[in-house]
Amino acid sequence: MSVEWQDTTIGAVCLKVFSGGTPISTNPSYYGGAIPWLRTKEVNYGKVFDTEQHITELGLENSSAKLVPVNSVIVAMYGNGDTAGRVAVNKIPLTTNQACCNLVVDPAKADFRFVYYFLMGRYQELVDLKNGGAQQNLNGQLIKAFPFCAPDVCEQSAIADVFESLDDRITLLRETNATLEAIAQALFKSWFVDFDPVRAKMEGRAPEGMDEATAALFPDALEESELGWVPKGWRFGEVGDFAELKKGTVNPGMQPDTVFEHFSLPAFDDGQRPVIERGATIKSNKTPVPSDAVLLSKLNPHIPRIWLPGTSGRNAICSTEFLVFQPTAASCRELIYCVFSSTSFIGRLQQLVTGTSNSHQRIKPDQVAKIEHVVPTPTVVRAFESLAAPLFERVHANRMQAQTLATIRDTLLPRLISGQLRLPEAQALLKETV
Repeated sequence: MSVEWQDTTIGAVCLKVFSGGTPISTNPSYYGGAIPWLRTKEVNYGKVFDTEQHITELGLENSSAKLVPVNSVIVAMYGNGDTAGRVAVNKIPLTTNQACCNLVVDPAKADFRFVYYFLMGRYQELVDLKNGGAQQNLNGQLIKAFPFCAPDVCEQSAIADVFESLDDRITLLRETNATLEAIAQALFKSWFVDFDPVRAKMEGRAPEGMDEATAALFPDALEESELGWVPKGWRFGEVGDFAELKKGTVNPGMQPDTVFEHFSLPAFDDGQRPVIERGATIKSNKTPVPSDAVLLSKLNPHIPRIWLPGTSGRNAICSTEFLVFQPTAASCRELIYCVFSSTSFIGRLQQLVTGTSNSHQRIKPDQVAKIEHVVPTPTVVRAFESLAAPLFERVHANRMQAQTLATIRDTLLPRLISGQLRLPEAQALLKETV
């Protein structure tokens, strides 16, 4: 390693290292104020622009919580699962709970972004320092003493620029996807929940946002049914009328050399990236996934997991915790996805749970198909598909691009922050691959 890189510690490049605090939860006057309050579960590799909870000035004064300056590096010291060791950077002044270690980096000694990426790349080494009993934790002293090796601040900033530009592009792709999904959901709600085109025609107006041919597909009247008003010619039925529950079992272990595309719950949570793996590594039975499937998790519906695969190969399989639905002849998978993602459907789904433990609640598969829902005419469904399918195709393409960028970042990260790869080499590599 070049002599330009100097060995020191995290604490040595910080102006201040401190943990946060938690106002007494039973005092309502401490919560609901204007001061953002960050919990460890929100520390998840990224920039923090807001928090789920806020506290009041009174809550701040009567707890060990302290204001954390902008651009501090926040390290989760403990928590469930793999929370401990994760890092984030706050882009707003905030407070944190006591399980967060807040690093106020000295700009004369280090670039806070480099410190952030350094700790991200050293995650496993950091986690290996955990101590304690049943729940192993990090602490402020361990983090302050953690070895830190870096070049001068200018070089740190140049390296951090590379990673930040990749992260910003990933964030933009994800924000674009959120917008695209919102557009699809708004269209679904307008057509199939609020019946806006029908109501417009009833009032003698042309439906907004559609051509005459599409408008002609909608009736100009509502009619009453046992479950409420529906467009004339439509009906109230069940989810099973447009989404068929597919069953079947595959034992990948019986095909040890076959490569499977595995849609699992962890894969969904990890950016909706199915895992490509050989049958020999898959230890339990799975459900086949056809090319036009929509996947709905039956586990813990209070955490909705609805997966619209961009593509699925001949050997696509999924966890048995997913229910596999295919569109009927009069439906499309974009409609199914939007139905499953709607607030009203998720609410009804949560009423079907069995089990008393919050971590092991499940829904009965056959009950999903019996949930009541409006059934539109096939011609309207096809019109919706023609508009929604391109949106979801873009979502999938953006997701794949974000995954590629994340892979590049994760490949470069340990090499750049250790000095094994020099910045010009990394920049040349990025030009070739991005």
